[in-house]
Amino acid sequence: MALSKTYWVHDLSPVALKLGPIAVHWYGLMYMAGFLLFYFLGCRRLQHGNFAAKGWSSVWVEDFLTYGILGVILGGRLGYVLFYKPAHFFEHPQEILQIWHGGMSFHGGLIGVLVAFLVFSHRTKRSFLEIADFVAPLVPTGLGAGRIGNFINGELWGHPTQVPWAVIFPDADLLPRHPSQLYEFLGEGIILFALLWWAGQQKWAQERRGRVSALFLIGYAVARMVVECFREPDRFLSTLPGNLTMGQWLSVPMLLAGIILWCKAPKTAMVDEPKI
Repeated sequence: MALSKTYWVHDLSPVALKLGPIAVHWYGLMYMAGFLLFYFLGCRRLQHGNFAAKGWSSVWVEDFLTYGILGVILGGRLGYVLFYKPAHFFEHPQEILQIWHGGMSFHGGLIGVLVAFLVFSHRTKRSFLEIADFVAPLVPTGLGAGRIGNFINGELWGHPTQVPWAVIFPDADLLPRHPSQLYEFLGEGIILFALLWWAGQQKWAQERRGRVSALFLIGYAVARMVVECFREPDRFLSTLPGNLTMGQWLSVPMLLAGIILWCKAPKTAMVDEPKI
């Protein structure tokens, strides 16, 4: 590819701060930012759809955040290990815990969070879909923060291109490439958050439990499948059957589940009266 202009060469350090032998990585800080945003927005969300009036509280937001952190980290890492590089981690099991180097699967994290939903539902005697509808609008900001972490790490770059905003990622090669991490930040983070935050306050969503959750599944799947068209497939996987990437294949069941849930959403208020 002949370069017609000068492109920015990615030179960001993944380490934000060093305290003696301890290195604080941007990737970890982005996860922390995502969890803090979850709590802040969760306290605001209590006022949507009468959650607070029907028994929800900031204490519940704190409790679910604890469950969610475990689900995201454990599920996300195990998902990456099993979906993307099982052979590598089988040979190098000591690397499984080295999450500061990146390597988290959204789809694995989603499974972990769904398990957290089940535990929280049993504990609070609340409907699974009620919990999902509350949480769905709080997730995209964390996803967006994670994509900023990917960009700082200089990983998950896009296809070669000559668009004006292309970036050269030295760990890939010296070709200008789509900053696909920032596309995902925009699609999975900003746009999806705005859509779900708005939807969660609408009457048509508050009267059909599961509609906000369905919109999350559909919105994320579409955003991920579109951006994957600009993202370089993982070198150790390349493309899979149908010329799709692993991220696109894993998004297909999400899309189908979201469509089914949207069509089958029960005509029940989003929030139940508290059970005594």
